[in-house]
Amino acid sequence: MSWWRFLPFGDRLQQWTLEARLLHWLTLVWIGLGLVVLFSASFPVGLAETGDGLYYFTRQLLWLALGWAGFQLFLQLPLRRSLQMAIPGFFLFLLLIWATRLPGVGTTVMGATRWISIGSFQLQPSEMMKPFLVLQAAWVFSSWRRLHLKARCFWLTAFALTLLGILIQPNLSTTALCGMTLWLMALGAGLPLVPLLFTAMSGLGLAVLSISINEYQRRRVMSFLNPWADAMGDGYQLVQSLLAVASGGIFGTGYGFSQQKLSYLPIQHTDFIFAVYAEEMGLLGCLLLLALLATYGWLGMRVVNQARDPLVQLIALGATVIMLLQALINIAVAIGILPTTGLPFPLFSYGGSSIMASLAIAGLLIRCAREAQPAEVITFPNPPPVQPPRRRRAAPVVPLRPNGIGRPSSRRP
Repeated sequence: MSWWRFLPFGDRLQQWTLEARLLHWLTLVWIGLGLVVLFSASFPVGLAETGDGLYYFTRQLLWLALGWAGFQLFLQLPLRRSLQMAIPGFFLFLLLIWATRLPGVGTTVMGATRWISIGSFQLQPSEMMKPFLVLQAAWVFSSWRRLHLKARCFWLTAFALTLLGILIQPNLSTTALCGMTLWLMALGAGLPLVPLLFTAMSGLGLAVLSISINEYQRRRVMSFLNPWADAMGDGYQLVQSLLAVASGGIFGTGYGFSQQKLSYLPIQHTDFIFAVYAEEMGLLGCLLLLALLATYGWLGMRVVNQARDPLVQLIALGATVIMLLQALINIAVAIGILPTTGLPFPLFSYGGSSIMASLAIAGLLIRCAREAQPAEVITFPNPPPVQPPRRRRAAPVVPLRPNGIGRPSSRRP
């Protein structure tokens, strides 16, 4: 692989489909905007915690460089080659998800054990699982009618163990995101509706059970219903987020001039980064961001509709759903439509696992756009057979007279 393949421009882009080129550039715009917002949101907390305002920004650049390599890998490899990595990647991160429950392996932050510490880097297996979950689910559901009953039960059990392992960390938001993605992919593959409805009801029941068992999740739901009842306690995060969004007005306070990020709004560089963006960019900036997301989703669904291979369709559907649904859930939490969750904004929020997984999924979607419209071989009609040139008869050789003059006489001597 040549080094120029890692550049975001070149003549090679002209050979892609229109949807692939637009998705590629929209992804770059999304990344650039995310870095700009993260710089503003993370500078005060980095300065307060480490004495370096660029601490989180520079680390995010490092994760972005690693994620860019994964982005290019999935972008350049044919989908059939990527599927060969799906099974080992899926089971590797499935084991790591369950390994977070082992003593001395998982790292607990704010009451949840979702990370594995590798030196100074904290790996979140549930985030890294997402691209491999999309790939493997697309293969299973596209091959559903050809699979035996044992194979179907095996993969459904594997998906259930994945969701259960994420749920007991506990991480209800990521469980719901992955579960809805799997459900929509199965619906898109044409699986029977009655079992899908039963699965949806079962998932809703598990969510209610998780909320009833975990006290902090129950308190979050209660504070979501009325955050002002305990504005300095359980409802503090949501109240400060609503104040930040409302303070932006129509045109915003200006880039870098957010007041809520100055030790008022908690975790403003991760879960509530949209609140900082809304305060500084205002309603117009929020509408532009929603327009970017809507365009991204529209292009993703165009890829789904134009793909001829069911496998490509399901990969594109899963990648589009998981990117947009995660962003919309994060926005909904910031503006008080959904209870507070720990779900980051893709390509915006600080976090190595999040940005690497999001870039891998974006690379898969662009690859699907490239393979959605394969080049057709143009055949030309057979040319008429070439007739060999007619050979002209040679003129007879006329002998000369002995003296070499004139034609010979026809009379005998």
